[in-house]
Amino acid sequence: MFKLIILSGLIYFFLKVRKVWKRLNIVVNQTGMDKPLNKIDDVMVKDPYCNVYFPKREGIHLRIDGADMYFCSNKCRDKYLIEKRNKF
Repeated sequence: MFKLIILSGLIYFFLKVRKVWKRLNIVVNQTGMDKPLNKIDDVMVKDPYCNVYFPKREGIHLRIDGADMYFCSNKCRDKYLIEKRNKF
């Protein structure tokens, strides 16, 4: 009888701990705290026209002669293309 009470107490304890752990895990996932701190979110690239650094995912992509280029804005991209066209 005594063993049954101890076993029931241990099961109750582990179920409570599991419930709290799940609740903490949900909070961590919702706040984004589960991401590693050393993970790189995005790569910074340099605009070839105005020489400004910006996140690659926010850039305007252009493929010229098989090379990928990223511009900070449509304006810089257009100026770059006009300048390149005038050189040739």
